[in-house]
Amino acid sequence: MDVRTFADELLRALADTGLFARVALRTEGPVASGYAHVHEGLFVRFYFNVITGTIAFALIEEQQRIWGIDYDNRRGWHLHPADAPTSHVGINPLSVPDIVDHLQKVLLRRKPTSGVDMDIA
Repeated sequence: MDVRTFADELLRALADTGLFARVALRTEGPVASGYAHVHEGLFVRFYFNVITGTIAFALIEEQQRIWGIDYDNRRGWHLHPADAPTSHVGINPLSVPDIVDHLQKVLLRRKPTSGVDMDIA
């Protein structure tokens, strides 16, 4: 996958959820990175590097990872589950839309915080 494909798939998948207030995406050479904000204090950080093949999605709340899916050359594909976000659970490879689908499910299972209703119809 190249940076343009990653960015296109990511932006389309994030928009399809209807959960994100704003998205910031930056590309520089072989790297794409940025944030997708749900509300103040809750956002997903994403990173992709064509050269290393690294892909990382981390749901962050109050400056702490509360969920994530990553691929790197050291650990391979792995999940940081919501009930144990510091652990590394091996998983099968996922596409960007599949990762965003998992992210959406995590967000929809959460109880509303900061007065934001996460029960999206």
